[in-house]
Amino acid sequence: MGKTYLVTGAAGFIGMHLTKRILESGGRVIGYDNMNDYYEVGLKKARLDVIYRAADNAGADSFKFYEECLTQTETLDRVFADEKPSVVINLAAQAGVRYSIENPDVYIQSNIVGFANILEMCRHYKVEHLIYASSSSVYGSNKKTPFSTEDRVDNPISLYAATKKANELKAHTYSHLYGLPTTGLRFFTVYGPYGRPDMAAFLFLSAILEGKPINVYNNGDMKRDFTYIDDIVSGILAVSTNSAALREDCRPPCHVYNIGNNKPERLLDFIGYLEEHTGKEAIKIFMPLQQGDVKETFADIDDLIKDTGFQPKTPLKVGLLRFVDWYKDFYGYS
Repeated sequence: MGKTYLVTGAAGFIGMHLTKRILESGGRVIGYDNMNDYYEVGLKKARLDVIYRAADNAGADSFKFYEECLTQTETLDRVFADEKPSVVINLAAQAGVRYSIENPDVYIQSNIVGFANILEMCRHYKVEHLIYASSSSVYGSNKKTPFSTEDRVDNPISLYAATKKANELKAHTYSHLYGLPTTGLRFFTVYGPYGRPDMAAFLFLSAILEGKPINVYNNGDMKRDFTYIDDIVSGILAVSTNSAALREDCRPPCHVYNIGNNKPERLLDFIGYLEEHTGKEAIKIFMPLQQGDVKETFADIDDLIKDTGFQPKTPLKVGLLRFVDWYKDFYGYS
């Protein structure tokens, strides 16, 4: 690979797996993360340990880490000036749909202000390509499936979704005004080892193993396009060199892709696989649909396949087995 990548949110779920893969492929990574306590910081530190082990194998100067917020422009400017990244992959954001309803200011600062700072740095330091995390949540309560990037996305139903759509618009503007190549990736329900504790796989598995009840929203009538982490990382790296935004005929040089498994799965089947892999039955409490939630997500990934050759390879049952095995090992379950 031979380039220097700046990965924001490097101690996050996707950031860790992506950084590890880049290091294993011969790239150099500058990691940037504020290590906030939205969920257990110990998990973030464990992810960093994984990265440092990969860096040890990759060789001296393959990885450098900065612990800071994207709102700190002085630090950001120094990082860009000193490290001179060729490709920036912005994964840093305040995550969580429901949390955004209760804590809006955190999302404005991290997702809106922070991303604006990234755009400014990429513009001034002539970055070759900015790839940034968007979300399937931008589709809001759209009824048509599968969700296509050609669909209208001007009806967000959470502040989190609104911040992600706003960032897509800002990226388009910078591509138009300054010729900055930008690629947005609308992620669809990512899961796997070292995943976020606020996501369904983590919440359900921990409750099942501890014999505690789980809340099953919309009375179980939910579908999600669950996407395994290794497939997500492969997609990001494929986009880094093959995005439509990098083509001569793409003016302005910006593009947005869905990145998902292209196969919605029933929530009750998802829980059933966890029950099968653990040998334990979940105690289910059926609940109404929560504010900010949608009933179904389903990614149309035809243009991602056409432009990059990306194909998700991990069936849900297989991916969940890998997750269960990691969880038991990490948390000491026999």
